[in-house]
Amino acid sequence: MEVIVFAEGPSDEQFIKRIVAPTLRPLQVYLKPELLNTSKNAKGGAVSFDRLKFNARNTLRQYPNATLTTFLDLYALDTDFPGFLSAKKAVDVYARVKVMEEAMAQAIVDHVGCRPERFIAYLQPYEFEGLFFSDVNALIRTEPDWIKQQATLQKMRDEFATPEHINDSPETSPSKRLEKTLQPKYKKTRHGPLIAEQVTLACMEQECVHFKSWLDRLRELAK
Repeated sequence: MEVIVFAEGPSDEQFIKRIVAPTLRPLQVYLKPELLNTSKNAKGGAVSFDRLKFNARNTLRQYPNATLTTFLDLYALDTDFPGFLSAKKAVDVYARVKVMEEAMAQAIVDHVGCRPERFIAYLQPYEFEGLFFSDVNALIRTEPDWIKQQATLQKMRDEFATPEHINDSPETSPSKRLEKTLQPKYKKTRHGPLIAEQVTLACMEQECVHFKSWLDRLRELAK
């Protein structure tokens, strides 16, 4: 089974390619990450729902036997996504993403006219980098000098029920916390895949139930 994964940026794309995809190959589920076209000559960056719909329709028609899924951050998601306003009423982030994923899935299926099982809507709460807080001790092994910030990062992690609850403000989103805390400075494209290798997918699944639920849905495609 071929699965196209719409990724938000280069670090997310590399995470899917280098960390997630190899674990699914033995099941004959083959992930193919792609950056969304933002214009004729550019890919990646902020994703509007209109752009997602356009790319989803083209991709599902181009690959009639493939499944399409998303790997997009809830943090800073465009307000034009289905369910955005109603989801904001939910207190817990898991309830919020459930509302939005269900609305997004229905909207894409209606727009494309495809079978519902061909599109798996997924939003990462709140941000891709939240997964890295699954194991702070492993995270800091990525750069020798990062050990100096171990206690600070662990305190951040301990303030939340799970890594997926680390919040979504412009000052305190997971990526902003890493950028402000770590020296040498955290760089998404350089450090993202390296941190993921240290933390391991197994640990992320253990700590992040929503992320695990997405991987389990992809594994079920092998059945």
